[in-house]
Amino acid sequence: MAASFVTHRALDGGTYHLEGDVDLRSPSTSAVEVVAGGRLVEFTAGPASLGDDVAASLGIATPESELTFQKGTLRIFQSVEREPRSGLVERPSLVVWRGEHHALVTRLYGLDVAAVLGLLRSVRIAESEYGITLQPDSSAGSAFARPATVIKEVPGLGLLELSRRTREHTAQLPPWKGVAVASGELFRDTLSDGSPFFVLSSTDIWATLVPLASTPVERVPDLVGRLTLRHTG
Repeated sequence: MAASFVTHRALDGGTYHLEGDVDLRSPSTSAVEVVAGGRLVEFTAGPASLGDDVAASLGIATPESELTFQKGTLRIFQSVEREPRSGLVERPSLVVWRGEHHALVTRLYGLDVAAVLGLLRSVRIAESEYGITLQPDSSAGSAFARPATVIKEVPGLGLLELSRRTREHTAQLPPWKGVAVASGELFRDTLSDGSPFFVLSSTDIWATLVPLASTPVERVPDLVGRLTLRHTG
């Protein structure tokens, strides 16, 4: 396979450049937690169809509100959740911002449309060809809770999750030495269910990789070695 190159933008503005002779054509999503309006809110960005896909998965067909917002279209859907044991009913809002090529999704509880708009105004939304970025307004009390992640499936390899490396990540490194690859040091570990997963650590990037069921685990170091990762921004 000829070498391919892609760029993905994380919601916190970090940009990830991937290059190698592996299949990099799949789209990515990005997720981040933001403290906004006195609450912790998780945002997820992805292809323009993301909001419609989430709404369909929840069985929601029509938005309750639709308006132009921050150079995109904002749709607010109402859903119903019932807690089987207590019978408690909640009506969270599915909030979808759609731009030209990408969409941003979050779910908010206990807020009417005016409150949703107030919360979103404390987080500036911007779209580029590589993805959506958020810029929390510190004067409004909004801030990132932690670095954003970029999640991407690489056919023949596995599910790759990328973020900026932090001190907390460094403290999680296994005590054993990893395998040197093009983009850093690769460590193998196991999930709680015994399934294998890998951690790739470099100066700037922390990546986890869960192999696909069809991926021969022993081939992962070689496949990762054919992939170059860079972080900018």
